[in-house]
Amino acid sequence: MARIPVQFRLNGEERAEFIESGTTLFHALRDTMGDTSPKGGCHQGTCGACSVIVDGELRLSCLTLAESCEGASIETTAGLGRDGDLHPVQRAILDGFATQCGFCTPGMVMAAKALLDHTPNPTREDVVEAISGNICRCTGYEPIINAVLAAARSNSQNAG
Repeated sequence: MARIPVQFRLNGEERAEFIESGTTLFHALRDTMGDTSPKGGCHQGTCGACSVIVDGELRLSCLTLAESCEGASIETTAGLGRDGDLHPVQRAILDGFATQCGFCTPGMVMAAKALLDHTPNPTREDVVEAISGNICRCTGYEPIINAVLAAARSNSQNAG
C-alpha cells in the first residue's frame, strides 16, 4: 500500500505523519501517533468506544479514514484536561461514580463534551440522545446521564 501524508491538529498540537492509504483514524491515532485514549471495541461503528471530536462534531474513529481528516482539528480524551485538572465532564463522571469497567468511558466523555459544546444546558432527553451511540454494559446509563447533567450545571454556574 502507498503511504500518504496526513496533517491535522490533535488536541491542539499540529501533527504530520505518513500513513498507509485507507488507515482508519482510530489506527492512525493509536498506532502511529501514540494517542491510546480512543478505545477499540467493535471496530464496526456500533459501540462508540472510539468516539472522537473532529472539527466540533462527534465521529467514530473506527469508521473515519485518517486521510479524510486532512487539516482538521481532532480532540480525544487525552487532550481534555488542562494543567492537571480534569475536564468538567471527566470530573462529573468521576464524582458521580458513573464508570465501572471504564471501557465505554472515553466514548461517553467525548459524546458528552460534544453535546455540551453545542447545547450547554441540555435536557435529560438531549443527554440520552447524545450518548445513544455508546454502549455501556455496566452502569445502566443512569449514572452517566446524571453526570452529564451535573457537568452542564457546573459549567453554567462557573460561567455566570
